[in-house]
Amino acid sequence: MSELSGQASASSVVDVFSGDSDVSSEQVRTFLLENPDFFAQYPELLEKLKIPHSHKGSVSLVEIQSEQLRKKVRQLNYKLTQLVSIAKQNEKIYRVYTDLNVQLLRCESVAEVQFTLEDVLQERLQLSSAVIKSFKGPHAIPELQRRLFTEKRFKTSNFFFGRLSQHERQLLFADSSAESVALMLLDDNQEIGILGISSSDPSHFTPDMDTLLLQQLQQVLNIILPEMMGY
Repeated sequence: MSELSGQASASSVVDVFSGDSDVSSEQVRTFLLENPDFFAQYPELLEKLKIPHSHKGSVSLVEIQSEQLRKKVRQLNYKLTQLVSIAKQNEKIYRVYTDLNVQLLRCESVAEVQFTLEDVLQERLQLSSAVIKSFKGPHAIPELQRRLFTEKRFKTSNFFFGRLSQHERQLLFADSSAESVALMLLDDNQEIGILGISSSDPSHFTPDMDTLLLQQLQQVLNIILPEMMGY
């Protein structure tokens, strides 16, 4: 042991594994933490170490390290599989929205727009409903309800993701399942209305969702809807 530092030296630690040392366990622990490459210098000591194992009795450090390495490899393979699955799902969603935007640009009426939204989002993404709720016209949201709703749900953004109250679900989606929703205000001046997309899965739409694809959809709708709706 170093008389100046009070810490074990490399030779002292070697003596510990040979059974010839008065160095304490705490000193050995401190030394190994400060010298993580110690066993690279003395690889023969790895085979001498025996560590209690609840199922296998005493096993060598090499066996434990090998098992830990295999466990890490299994975990990494599992995470890689998850990432590949997520990437494939994201690619599918991207393609769906790209196709949707192209189809919307070919629409000639609000009814065609509504049908296209329902057909693509419900059929290809298994969402519950997609509706356009206008702010003007015979089927418009009443002025007071519109103001209260937009002030509550679009206070800081033109998008809302998450869950609605029972009254809000009824206002936008009637009897369609809407356990979680994605909403966007339409038109740069927020005068056209709201696009609402709902899911029967409470966790499908969450506040931390990325808005990139929906921003592109919003831009397309802002281009085609004003003329169709007489704005």
